[in-house]
Amino acid sequence: MPSQYSSSVNVYHHASDLPPEVITDFEKHPVTYNTIYPHVLKCKNLEAQGLSIQDGQMWIVITSYTSEICIDFVLSCTETRMGKYPIFIVTSRPLSVLSDDFIAPRLNLLIEELRHDVDDRRIYSVFAQDNVARWFARLWTESTGIDSYREPYYAAKLSFCTPSTFINRSSTTHPSLTFIVRPAVEDDRCAVAQLCHGFASESEPFVLDEQRALDEATDLIRNNIIWVHEVLHPERGTEIASLVAFTRNSDAVATITKVYTNPNSRGLGCAQRLVRRVCKHLLQSHDKVALYVAHNNPAASRVYHRVGFIGLDPEIRHIPEGVEFWTEYGFDRGRVDLGHW
Repeated sequence: MPSQYSSSVNVYHHASDLPPEVITDFEKHPVTYNTIYPHVLKCKNLEAQGLSIQDGQMWIVITSYTSEICIDFVLSCTETRMGKYPIFIVTSRPLSVLSDDFIAPRLNLLIEELRHDVDDRRIYSVFAQDNVARWFARLWTESTGIDSYREPYYAAKLSFCTPSTFINRSSTTHPSLTFIVRPAVEDDRCAVAQLCHGFASESEPFVLDEQRALDEATDLIRNNIIWVHEVLHPERGTEIASLVAFTRNSDAVATITKVYTNPNSRGLGCAQRLVRRVCKHLLQSHDKVALYVAHNNPAASRVYHRVGFIGLDPEIRHIPEGVEFWTEYGFDRGRVDLGHW
């Protein structure tokens, strides 16, 4: 039987070269594309200003042509000043379409193009919707001989809140403590760096030394994409107890990418208080706030559920539309060069 569709694979090294139908797909599905679209926007903005961009930006797009143009997969292989990102692979196609017979041949096409342009050592991990990530890890190993780790680096649920799901409760208080929630400022740099270092130390293998943690804190503060939670202790004085960073943002969606509380300040409700305040701020200018929460972190799920992120109720019997399951698989660290994200 003749094929009822044809596919094409195209590689782009400049964000401004991505065709309109790809940008339209990003705009229609900004939560799903939160790992790719915000970086495309940053690159397009820099290109439009004629400013230099970090080398190593590449996007590979697989498009199918039936009665209309369908974007099957977008793969990004990109980097920032802090380091190289994992391979992100995203599809907005419905789950009903994503059979093994649909996924495998298209990922083989992506791998062929990827290996043509990039050294195999660059591919240290892949982060994608569950079945896509599993298939890529398997096919990449078959193609390169580089094994993936059986246990994923990260397995998480992609959730979001909106103005209608957001729960705007009054902040809890403590009889002997004073809480202040605010955007981070330059004077917070060292304290924020300590928390960034702590976050990374719990995110093996993506650890940071003290200098790189300071570099990250500097970037977050100067770009106004981080808030902090101060606690005034009667005996210890004022400490920055918690941080929330939101580093991947498009017009419609802001994505919280880092939430961390100093172990000495846990149990005071800092994370919930800070996440709620940040979401209230972000929802003034965005339609949704998205985040990933690890399957093995029920405490975080409870916090985000109480703020209004959907699909995180432990009693839930069905997954709401738009909530997705994502996995990051890593490859043999003896044969790859680790990046940072």
